[in-house]
Amino acid sequence: MGDAVEVLMNAKTIAVVGLDSREDRPAYGVARYLQDQGYRVIPVHRGRFPADTILGERAYASLRDVPEPIDVVDVFVRPADTDEVIDDAIAVGAKCVWLQEGITNESGLERARRAGLATMQDRCAKVVHAEQARLRQGSSGAEG
Repeated sequence: MGDAVEVLMNAKTIAVVGLDSREDRPAYGVARYLQDQGYRVIPVHRGRFPADTILGERAYASLRDVPEPIDVVDVFVRPADTDEVIDDAIAVGAKCVWLQEGITNESGLERARRAGLATMQDRCAKVVHAEQARLRQGSSGAEG
């Protein structure tokens, strides 16, 4: 778990795949949280609820369409749809592929690891970030 957590905590840009404009969806809540923590969140969505902008950021149909470097690819699509996203993350040179809670694809993440990406599956980036932020805040006051 370590490498992916470190990439997340040090990231600047997070592409959220499966993010659409529906505010009641988990992807929207996680993306808003990450944005509130100072990350640049880039929406990637090609489904039934497209939008030109989401959370004030231009939305893209594919990771390959994003014109800037991506640190973390945070994935909110069905497990059966993750292979394409993982391959796109490898192709664009992302540092990490993060499959949200309930999403797994061990063979796809093995491909990503072989390509040098950190990986995480079946964990919520918001929850992990909040845990790490609390831990780091608690340890910053300790003498050492």
